[in-house]
Amino acid sequence: MSSSPDSAKSEPFPSPIYAWFVVSLLILAAFIGYIDRQIPAIVSGPMQEDLGVSDTEISSLYGIFALFYAIAGIPIAWLADRKSRKYILAIGIFFWSAMTMVSGLTRNFAIITLARIGVGVGEATLTPVQNSLVGDYFPREKIALALSVLQAGPIIGSGIGFIIGGYVFDLAERLPPVVMPGMGELKPWQLTFFYMGIPGFLIAIMFLLIREPVRRQTLGAVKTAKDKPEAGVLSGFYRQYWKTLIPHHLGFLCFALLGYAFVFWTIPLFTRVHGLDAADASITFGWIFVFAGPLGPIIVAYVAKWLAQKGRHDANIVVPMLGALIGVFVVAAIPLMPSPTWAFILYAPALIFVNSPFAMAYASLTVIAPASIRARVAAVYMLVSSFGMFLGPPIAGAFNDVVFPGTDGVRWSLITVTAIFGFLGLVSLMFARRPYAEAAAAAERDDALSKD
Repeated sequence: MSSSPDSAKSEPFPSPIYAWFVVSLLILAAFIGYIDRQIPAIVSGPMQEDLGVSDTEISSLYGIFALFYAIAGIPIAWLADRKSRKYILAIGIFFWSAMTMVSGLTRNFAIITLARIGVGVGEATLTPVQNSLVGDYFPREKIALALSVLQAGPIIGSGIGFIIGGYVFDLAERLPPVVMPGMGELKPWQLTFFYMGIPGFLIAIMFLLIREPVRRQTLGAVKTAKDKPEAGVLSGFYRQYWKTLIPHHLGFLCFALLGYAFVFWTIPLFTRVHGLDAADASITFGWIFVFAGPLGPIIVAYVAKWLAQKGRHDANIVVPMLGALIGVFVVAAIPLMPSPTWAFILYAPALIFVNSPFAMAYASLTVIAPASIRARVAAVYMLVSSFGMFLGPPIAGAFNDVVFPGTDGVRWSLITVTAIFGFLGLVSLMFARRPYAEAAAAAERDDALSKD
C-alpha cells in the first residue's frame, strides 16, 4: 500500500487495540521462527552421533543460517519499503517452515545445511517487516516500547523452542519407529525437525488477513528531499551518523555473539559436564528462558523511557550497556557452578540481563532513522548483528575442539568467549553513547517541526 506524504500526515494511526493485535501476531511469528531456529541446539548430541560431525561442524548450522539470514535481509528490506509487507512476511513464514521440515527428512549433512540456509532466508523477512510495520502502526513516542515488547517474542520463542523441542524430542524417542516411503526409518532428531515445522503454515495464513498500514513519510534524523534518490538517503544516513552507527552495530554484534554461543552450548554444558539427559535439560532451560528472558528487554525499555523523559538522549545506549555488563558477569559464572541446580538458578538473572540489550538495539535505530528507510536500516543492522549467530556458536565450538578438548572443555570455552566479546561490546557502546545522544536530539527536533 502506498500513499503520498500529505495523505500519510493526515491519516490517523490505527487504533491502539488493532496495532497491539498486529504486534501479538508478530510475536507469534517470532515464537515460530525461534522455535525452528533452536532445534539444532536441542538435538545436537544425537545428531552429531548419527551424522559423524564435530562440534565446529554441528554449530556451523547456526552459522550458515545466520549468514543467509543476514544476506537475504537487505533485498527483503528493499521490498518491504516498497511492497505489501504482510504478503512478504506470509511467504517468508511459509518458506522457513517448509525448510524446517525438510531438515528432518534427510541424514545428509550437506542437504541439512542447504535446508538451514532456506530457513535463514525465510526468517529474514521478519525483522525488517516488523520494524517497518511498527513505525507505521504507532506514533513515534511509542515505537521503542512496541519494539521492546516485540523483542519478548523471540526471547519467549527461544524458551518455548527448548521446552517444546525437549518434549517433542523425548516423545519421538519413546514412540514406535516412523518409516517414511523412500526415506526409511526417521530418527527422533529428524522427527523433531519435521513436527516443529508444521505450525508455521497456520501463522502464514493469519498474516494474509491483516490490514496493511499507510506509510508515514515523517521526518527523521536525515531529511528526504523529493529529488534525492532513496538509496542516497540510506547512505547519507550512515555517512552523517557513522560515529553513532559503527560502534552501535559493533557493540551489539559482540553481545549477540556471546549470547548465541551461550544459548547454543547450554544443553551440551549440562549433558557433558553435569550428565543430564538432553531432553530434560532442554525443558528446564526452556522454562527458565520463558519466564526470565522477556523481563530484560521490557525492564530496559521502561528504564530507558524514564531516563529519556528526564532529558537523557543517550538512554537507549546507556541502559542496555548496564544490562549487558551485569549479564557478562553472571553468564561467565554459570560454567563454574559445581552442580546443575546452581547453574540453573543462575540462568534466571543471566537470561534477564543477557537479553536486555537487544530490543534497544533496534528501537534506538528506529527512533533516529527516517521513516522511508527504517526497514533497510534495520536490515543493515540485522546483517551486522547476525554475524553474532554466524560466529558465536562455531567460535565456542572451535575452542571445544582445539583449545579445551574433552567433555569439561565446553565450560572454559563459554567463559573465554563471554569475557572477550563482553568487554569488546561494552567498549564499542561507550564510543556510541555521545554521538547517539546528538542524533536522537536532532530526530526529536525534526519530528517536532514536521508536526507544526
